[in-house]
Amino acid sequence: MVKKLLPEIDKVYFIDSYTLLHILKGTGNIQVDFENYFDWQDKAIYLEKGQYIKFLSDDFVVRKIEFPDETMFRNKDVRVLFKHLISLGYIDFAACSDCKRFLDNSIFSEDTKEIIDISSKQWYWQNPFKASKSEYQIIFDVKEVIDEQFSNNLTNTDLVKLINENGVDAQALVNKKVGLSINKLLGKKRLVESKRKIAFTDKNIQEISYETGFKDVAYFNRVFKNTTGNTPSEFRLNFDFKERDTFVQDIISLIKAYHTEQRSLEFYADKMNLAVKTLSKKTRDKLNTSLGQLIRAELISSSKIRLAEGMPIQEIAYQMGFEESNHFSNFFKHYTGITPTEFNSEKYNS
Repeated sequence: MVKKLLPEIDKVYFIDSYTLLHILKGTGNIQVDFENYFDWQDKAIYLEKGQYIKFLSDDFVVRKIEFPDETMFRNKDVRVLFKHLISLGYIDFAACSDCKRFLDNSIFSEDTKEIIDISSKQWYWQNPFKASKSEYQIIFDVKEVIDEQFSNNLTNTDLVKLINENGVDAQALVNKKVGLSINKLLGKKRLVESKRKIAFTDKNIQEISYETGFKDVAYFNRVFKNTTGNTPSEFRLNFDFKERDTFVQDIISLIKAYHTEQRSLEFYADKMNLAVKTLSKKTRDKLNTSLGQLIRAELISSSKIRLAEGMPIQEIAYQMGFEESNHFSNFFKHYTGITPTEFNSEKYNS
């Protein structure tokens, strides 16, 4: 089923079926499962049931494709799209002409299986972990075991034994290809699930700690605070799922209005009638990122829009508040990995 979505700013959209989100228009960042993503342009966002997404700007236009047939998701090649080790997919539309063709016509098509097949092939072709297909299957076998077992009080030894039942040293493979130990993956899973229960349920902290695989609530509190900077109770209050105060909307609106002119934290703190330290902490608590990162992301987003429109680099530099075009080019490359000229070349050749 294909739908058009005009999301509200800072609203939690729960995913209750396997879903592809194709962003047609929008600026700013997106939050998926408590992680913020700034570089989402030209990428597919594949989400599975139980995840959530928030749009931290009010100008997004989204095409939402829901997949009703769950039998296809038993295919191990397909699961890479939905059971990814991070929430935002690697599928790059700019490098996938078949993806573009399908999405250009998807409003008229009911054959949603086609985009799944295309994207799976594209994912393996892009090969983000530089692994063979059989190695990918082992990596995702590990992910599935962790997803199924994270709530049990398993030691790392117990988990590795479970994972290595087929005789493969999965621990070494995951460490080499993903760059994380199995214990770290388990910790990340427990943290996300505990955040989910804290943010979206009224369960007490002791109950949540047991449900996410912690035997000792004091240890859970300590791990949570060391990882997030907040106690579980503070995290619940800051996430503000039910009340949704206007802080996020206010600070995002200010950044949109002034990012080309003002980059000092003092300016935004003054506009929000807050001390710099208070604004910085509240931004971090509410948006899981820094104010500086939000400003830089908005500058990059605005620059990409102007580059795509064919505006000269020197003119963009001036509009973005840079005195010299080479300063702008250095800034752009530092945060995107490519120069403005290379960005234009990629867009032209895609």
